[in-house]
Parts: sequence; C-alpha cells; structure tokens
Amino acid sequence: MKEETVTINPQISDFILVNANIITLEPARQRASLVAVRDGKVLYIGDTSDLKELKGSKSRVINCHGKTVLPGFNDAHCHFFAFAESLTSCSFSPKEVRSISDIQENIRRFAHELPPGRWIRARAYDEFYLREKRHPTRWDMDKATSAHPVRLTHRSGNAHVLNSLAMDILRISNETPEPAGAIIDRELSTGEPNGVLFGMGPHLSKILPSMNDDDQNPGVKQAGQQLLSLGITSIQDASSHNDINRWKLFQQWKTNGDLRCRVKMMLGFEAFKSYREVDFSHTLGRDQLGICGVKILLSETTGRLHPTQSELNEMVSEIHRSGFQVAIHAIEEPTVEAACTAFDYALRRSPRSDHRHRIEHCSVCPPHLSMKLASLGIMVATQPSFIYYNGDRYLRTVPGQQLEHLYPIATLMKNGIKVCGGSDCPVVPPDPMFGIYSAVSRMSETGETVLPEERIPPLEAIRMYTEYAARTSFEETIKGTIIQGKLADMVVLSGDPTKVPAEEIKAIKVEMTILNGEVVWDEMG
Repeated sequence: MKEETVTINPQISDFILVNANIITLEPARQRASLVAVRDGKVLYIGDTSDLKELKGSKSRVINCHGKTVLPGFNDAHCHFFAFAESLTSCSFSPKEVRSISDIQENIRRFAHELPPGRWIRARAYDEFYLREKRHPTRWDMDKATSAHPVRLTHRSGNAHVLNSLAMDILRISNETPEPAGAIIDRELSTGEPNGVLFGMGPHLSKILPSMNDDDQNPGVKQAGQQLLSLGITSIQDASSHNDINRWKLFQQWKTNGDLRCRVKMMLGFEAFKSYREVDFSHTLGRDQLGICGVKILLSETTGRLHPTQSELNEMVSEIHRSGFQVAIHAIEEPTVEAACTAFDYALRRSPRSDHRHRIEHCSVCPPHLSMKLASLGIMVATQPSFIYYNGDRYLRTVPGQQLEHLYPIATLMKNGIKVCGGSDCPVVPPDPMFGIYSAVSRMSETGETVLPEERIPPLEAIRMYTEYAARTSFEETIKGTIIQGKLADMVVLSGDPTKVPAEEIKAIKVEMTILNGEVVWDEMG
C-alpha cells in the first residue's frame, strides 16, 4: 500500500474502476489502472493492486478489462436548444438528400402527418451537395406544402429558407428592411424576396413561435441522453440570444433530470446589459449550471462588419470592465482581426490578468493574427469536426490564400494559445471522438487531407475536449483531468486514441459515462 493512501477509509469508497488504462492528463502521474470515487469526487488514483485497501462492503467495483478511461468530455461550443429541436425536426443532411426534389418529397411526407398551419422545421441542407448547386427558394418550398409554414435551416446555421406562408406569417415582404448584418435575398428583376435569408438566425429566433412543451421535451430528453452516450459530461452553450428565459429552462431540465450533464451558458449581449436586474439564481450549484461569459456575434455577411469596429470596441470594453469573459464569434480573417483590435482596445484601457477572453471558431487565422491572439492572452474555441464533415467543400470553395490558414490548430498551439474543442452542434454531430480524429488526421469524410501540417498529437486533441475546455470556463481546478479532489466525471472508451493509427480513432466507442461518480451511460454489459 502506498504511503499516500494511509488516510483513506475503505468503508466509504463508493465506486472503483480497476484494470483500466487511465489517462489522467496530469503530469505527476500520467497513467494509472485504478481510480476510486467518493461523494462524487475522485478519491484516489493508483494501481489495481491497491483495490483491497480501497474496497468497502458497499463499494461498487467495475472491471474495465484494459479499456481506456479519460476525463469526461466537455463540448466547449454547442447550441443545446437548437440541438434538442433538431432531433424532432426533418434532417436534410448530404447523406439524406441529394437534390431539391428530395427535400420537397421529404417535406411533403412530413406535412402529411401534421395538421394544417403547424410549423415544419427542417435542417442541415447544404447547396454544395445538392444536384442543383443552389439554395432552395420559397417557390420550391411552396411546391412541397402551402398549408404549413416551413423553415429550412442550412447546415452551417447561417442561412434559412422560408416558404411563402412562413414569410407571410413573419411579415417578410418587398418592403421589409434587412436587419443589421443580415441579407434578405431577392429576385434581381423584381426585388421580391425569394425566401432565402442570410445571417438572420438571431432575428428569426426572436420572432418565430416557440416550440410548445409537448414538442420540446422529447427533444430535450433525447438530446441529453445522446450527449451522455457520447461521453459528454459538460457543455458550454454558446448561443448569442441566451437570456433569463433560457436560464430558467436549463434549471428546469436539470432539476427534472431531462438534462444530466453540467451546463455553462453564455449570455447574449442584450441579456448581459440587464444581468444585474434579473434573477439569475444559482439554485443547483455552480458546478451544475453557471454563466460562462458574454457572446458577441461578429460577421461580415453583408460585406461589412456587423457590429462595426467602433461598436465592437465599446461592447467588448463594457463587458470586460464588468469583469465578465468575452466570447466573440469570428470566422473570417477580417472578423478575427476585428476581434483582436477590440480585445486590444479593452485591455489597454482596463488591464486585467487572466481574463480568458475567447474567440469562437477562429476559422481563418493567418500567423500574424495567431501571434496577436497569443500576445493578448486570448483563448480559442474551435471545431475540428468541421474538417471531417465540411473538408470536401472547403477544398473546392475556399480561396487558396484563406485555405492555407484554415483551422490552424497546430499553429495556434505552437504560439502558446490554449485551444479547446466544441462541436457547434447541431451544425455537425456532437461526437468528441470525431473531433479528436479530425484534429489528429485532418481528413475529410471522403479521405482528402486538409492542411496536414496542422495535425496535432492525439493527447493534445484529447486535452481540447477535457483539460483546455475546462480552462476556458475557469473550471480547471474542479474538472478536466483525473486527480484526487476533482469531480468524478469520466468516460470509458473501447480503445486508446493515443495508441491506435489515426484512422481508427473515429471507430472508438464510448462504453460507459460516469458523471459525479454515477454511471449515467453503460454499454459494457
């Protein structure tokens, strides 16, 4: 028995994994074969030979038979409300539809089972993979149904298509002005909206009818279970329109057990401005539900920055001075540069150490901006899975100069930037193993390579979804690695991502998920 275990009372060890290949991500002890849990926290890390001293009469002991144990996965950028909704809506991903006529046929089938007037929400189409190589229009959707309002969401989430009935309900017409930063696509000859909307997601979320409880609850439960089945024990919801109502829904779902994983919710800027006047009560404990910064959506959909640089500077400064973390959605090089400028502006006026401000996506980031981010202490929350799911499109549509700097994860890390991983689900599935695989292999779905020089080692890819993700929400002292005293959130895998060839990583399955020392997903039998 090792000296450090002398104080352990074996009678109150709740849960023990033995014969495991435990990757702790802790430098002092990187591998172990036993982990003991008590009261929802890690009690001891050691060898299977220590079992006798740790096992009590009521301890549950699980033999892992050499399977790999990691800290529970943390999706550092997702959209839970949209994810839950997506599970009860039509999916038109490239695997499911090949043409606009396929989309029409699927909507007809869905409409046949719904009463007239009921909204049809569909998602995940991508014009690049459609035979017609174009977005569907309102008139295409009208041919599928004129009795149901239809909202079709692009795979990226940055474009939507409405049929004529939906446009009438939402009062979008020839005279409708475009919201700031958005585009209502129109017929060149008449100026009439054709139903295709760009950059209008936040606006639509405000005016679309909300899903009723009967619709939403099944999706919430299904989404919560799917996250656990993928080994995800924590999420960070990055929606820019999160507010007190969404906070209360998270509280409700956490309380009734529909959503088990830990949640950090970003605030939208409007909600932030009223934060101190609204009751964001922490009734569940901050390790279960908390705020993790303020989200700003920065885009150049119209060819101009929205918000403008001066507006962005003031928004970032206001959030920064209030002591909050800032998270800026920035995809294109100009938006990443604008975000850097705004962070620099705020930090010069109000210096603050360890602010952990972050850029969400940071998709196109040339070396000079990578170095600027590092000098400012900015973290990056990016989506390696996009390389797998969208890589073929990137290789054919992204201009060469931008492609050279697309998701430069290795470069960012070499410059000392902590890069965490998220899925952006429901844009792509929330499976962390595909994110880890993509960061290691840089391979698209069809096997094409996207910037192989930006590959990273498997252990660093794992850290993106564990240790570094915890750091982005200021939680590295309570989770993200496996060590005595941290939360007992763990995942048991069928294989070791650090030992198998890169191509085999995506085939590794989650066999067990442990949350707060409790088995919440079990495929081990």
